[in-house]
Amino acid sequence: MKILRKLEVPTGHIIIAEGEKGKVEFMSIGDYGQQHNLKCDALGLNRDIEGPVKHVELLPLTEKWVITISTQMGCSMGCTFCDVPKVGAGRNVTQLDLINQVLIGLKLHPEIQESKRLNIHFARMGEPTWNPAVLDAAGWYHRHLNPEFNVHPVVSTMMPSKNIWLKTFIHTWMRIKNRMMNGNAGLQLSINSTCEDERLLMFNGNACTLEEIARIMDGIIPVGRKITLNFAVAGYEIDPAILLKYFNPQLYICKLTPMHKTEEALKNGIETAGDYTTITPYKEHEEALKEAGYDVLVFIASLEEDLGRITCGNAILSGLMPSVEYTEV
Repeated sequence: MKILRKLEVPTGHIIIAEGEKGKVEFMSIGDYGQQHNLKCDALGLNRDIEGPVKHVELLPLTEKWVITISTQMGCSMGCTFCDVPKVGAGRNVTQLDLINQVLIGLKLHPEIQESKRLNIHFARMGEPTWNPAVLDAAGWYHRHLNPEFNVHPVVSTMMPSKNIWLKTFIHTWMRIKNRMMNGNAGLQLSINSTCEDERLLMFNGNACTLEEIARIMDGIIPVGRKITLNFAVAGYEIDPAILLKYFNPQLYICKLTPMHKTEEALKNGIETAGDYTTITPYKEHEEALKEAGYDVLVFIASLEEDLGRITCGNAILSGLMPSVEYTEV
C-alpha cells in the first residue's frame, strides 16, 4: 500500500493511501484521556465537565492509541450529516487493505512497541457490515499483532436495511467479541433518534427501524462492555420510553456525542445547539436516560478534533480539508 498524502493535525495523522482497488483514508490519533472529555457514572467519571473541552497534551500512545480505518471506498448509505458519500458509492476494500491500514498506522511511531489499549475503529469511510472481510481482519489482528498492543476493535454501524447478511454479520461479530476477544471489542449502533420519521430522513431510508434492529439483536448478550447506542445530539427525539421497548439497559449503554460539523451536516442545518464543547447540550438527555435505567456515556469533542476532520462523517477525499492548523508531511 502506497501512501499518497499524510496530514498532521493537532491530535495525530490523517493518511490517504492507494489500496488494492482504489484510494482509502485512515487515521492514527492520540487521546486526551477520560478525565478531559468523558462523563460516565458507570465508569466512575461522575463529575461535571467544567467549561469547554480544550486541546491539551495527549496521553502517551503507550496508554491509548486509536487507529480508525476505512472498510469501504466511499459509502452508499447517503446519510444527511456525512461527507463520505461525496467520495462515491461504497465499494469494499480488501482484507489486505484492512490489515495494511493498521500496519501503516503503527509504523508512524516505530518507537512505540506496546500500548495498554490499541483501539481499531472500523469507522472512517463506509458501512462496515457490508464488508465481510472486516470479520476476518479482526481475527488477523488478534492472532498476528504484537500481544503487547492490547487490541480493541470496534464496529460502528448504521444497521443498513438492505443488507440481507446483516444479522449474520452482527451475530458473528458478537461471537468474535465474546469468545475470541473475551469481551475486549465493541459494537456501536448509530441510532441518533427514537423518531422513525427523523431516522428515515437522516439515514436516507437506508437504515433498519428500531423494531427491526431489536429483532436482529435478539438473543445477544455481550461479554465485557455493553453494546453502545449512539446518539449524535442535534435536536432529534431521544425518548427513553421508546428505547426501553427495544433495548434492555442491562445489555446496552447510551452514548451522547456532538453532531460533528461536516459540510453536509451544516448544509442541511443539522447541528448540536449551543456550545457543543461543553456538557450543556447533553445534560437533559443524560439525566432522562439515567432515570430510565441506562448507563450513559457523554463524549465531548474539542474544537481541534472536530475542525481537524478526525471525527465521524469527515473524509479528506470528499474535498474538505482541516480548518485548523495542519501540516502536510
